[in-house]
Amino acid sequence: MSSPALTPRTASRVRSTSESTVELELNLDGTGASRIDTSVPFFDHMLTAFAKHSLTDLTVRASGDTDIDAHHTVEDVSIVLGQAILEALGDKSGISRYGDALVPLDEALAQAVVDISGRPYLVHTGEPAGFEHHLIGGHFTGSLVRHSFEAITFNAALTVHVRVLGGRDPHHIAEAEYKAFARAFRQAKALDPLVDGIPSTKGAL
Repeated sequence: MSSPALTPRTASRVRSTSESTVELELNLDGTGASRIDTSVPFFDHMLTAFAKHSLTDLTVRASGDTDIDAHHTVEDVSIVLGQAILEALGDKSGISRYGDALVPLDEALAQAVVDISGRPYLVHTGEPAGFEHHLIGGHFTGSLVRHSFEAITFNAALTVHVRVLGGRDPHHIAEAEYKAFARAFRQAKALDPLVDGIPSTKGAL
């Protein structure tokens, strides 16, 4: 079998609306280096964790109407991140395609399963009652975790299952979810020398 081609898997995208401006660059074959400034500090923390644990080099500069709510900025950054992931993956030749990770953070435990399928689908379960209303870090509501995953998943054309298996502290729960997603994505995007072409019986993903 032939080894996957070592073409750069990078992307650079800009999105500007009346609600936010986002500039993003990524390298799927990086070391996890990141420079993140979304103007939403807790989201910066989550994206930094995603970059580190997925071994994706990521630069994000974003500003938006956070005086109203963090919602628009988090949503738009997540949209652009998903679009950049899709672009950088190219035709997906030689990838492992699937990834599965179980990540603890103190009392919290989250699992993520990723399929780089070309079919956007998110199943997100297990966050404790009231989590969506909790304000984390002064800006970031718990509901934005799922909304962020929705935007990434649909724009990157991924199938993603995220399950919270336990947890009490909202910060720990959210961080375990992002880290689990990152670790599962790291496996799925990895180039596998045993994979010849596109890992699908359809011949396309």
